[in-house]
Amino acid sequence: MIRIFDVDHTLIKSSSMRHFAREALGRGIARAWDLRGLAGEWIKYKLGRPDFDFVEKAVGILAGAQKDALEKAARAAFERGISRDVYPEAERAIREALDSGERVIFATSSLGIAIRPLEEFFGIEGSLACELEFQGGAATGRLLGPSPFGPKKKAVVKEWMEKNGISPAETCFYSDSYVDIPLLEFCGKAVAVNPDSRLRREAKRRGWEILRFRA
Repeated sequence: MIRIFDVDHTLIKSSSMRHFAREALGRGIARAWDLRGLAGEWIKYKLGRPDFDFVEKAVGILAGAQKDALEKAARAAFERGISRDVYPEAERAIREALDSGERVIFATSSLGIAIRPLEEFFGIEGSLACELEFQGGAATGRLLGPSPFGPKKKAVVKEWMEKNGISPAETCFYSDSYVDIPLLEFCGKAVAVNPDSRLRREAKRRGWEILRFRA
């Protein structure tokens, strides 16, 4: 079995990008006014009207940022925030899966550079995330490929499975969000973790497993 975990509000109780953005602001990598649209996008998401191309647009604010500075911000975000927000039940589930020889990866719309320390924490690699494009050591403000967000997350994971000769029946996907329903129904087993109201209704209707992780 290959276990695929969403990150924000599934593996951790908060937003990995919120921790990363705080570090980026503190280090002068981003400016407060650059992030002014995030609140509006969050409201649209909560109202069920997300912009699935939001990440592609948002990463433009990182154009020119040095890769090493971003990596340092990511490390600090992990040490000061993300590491403290990992659900104990999620950590236990992942470590038990790894101990039993199962593979674990993350599939998230967070930046790959921001979740790399989380991968290292669990001793895994190969997760699917939003990968920044770099030229000459600086971010171009673009992504390498589509963001794994909403229906595009299913497409990204499906392509990864095909490249690696993996059948959907071999996979189990964990998520908290209604935007991940396309991938949840695609994988062999779906697990709703602390689901939002839309996902909770769908999980009950389909008989998917529902887990409650406590902080």
